[in-house]
Formats: sequence, structure tokens, C-alpha cells
Amino acid sequence: MLLSSLLKVVVASLCLGSIIAQKVTQDQPQVLGQEKEAVTLDCKYDTSDSRYSLFWYKQPSSGGMILLIRQDSFNQQNATEGRYSLNFQKARKSVTLVIAAS
Repeated sequence: MLLSSLLKVVVASLCLGSIIAQKVTQDQPQVLGQEKEAVTLDCKYDTSDSRYSLFWYKQPSSGGMILLIRQDSFNQQNATEGRYSLNFQKARKSVTLVIAAS
């Protein structure tokens, strides 16, 4: 199964108070994997703000966006939520989403 169809849109947003600004890049345009297999997605971002939040979403073929996980810049621990976990590297301005095998 093509993972890009499972995670059609993965968005990392930088929320800066009431203003939303973002510069997000993904070097891997799509990831191939089998259903229920572990997957890793890398993302780099840029912001000049010292406090921000990163959000990962998925968009199934039905169209609605579903929040998977969130990481706040001031939190020293990597966020985890069920099968989803983040490797947040603030100094490198990168965040990796890991989806564990089910």
C-alpha cells in the first residue's frame, strides 16, 4: 500500500500566537510501506519565534483532516500519542514522525 494515500497530507504548522506562519519542507515526497508496518516521516521547519507548536495531520480519502500528534517547542520530552511518536530536534529545526507497527 502506498503510504502517501494513508497519510495523504502531513502538515507541520508553526503557530505563533494569533498569527500562523510556516515554512515546512519534506525531503521525501512519498514513502512506500505495507499496511500495519512501522513508518518514519522526516520534516524540517523554519521559524524565528522561540515558542511554537508543531502539528501532524493525516487526510484520508474521505477528505477531512485528522490531528495525529502535537509537539510544543517549550516541551523537552518528545510527544507520543498511541502509535504515533515524535523525535523533536529543536536545534536542528527538524521533527520526525514515527508510526509504530500495529
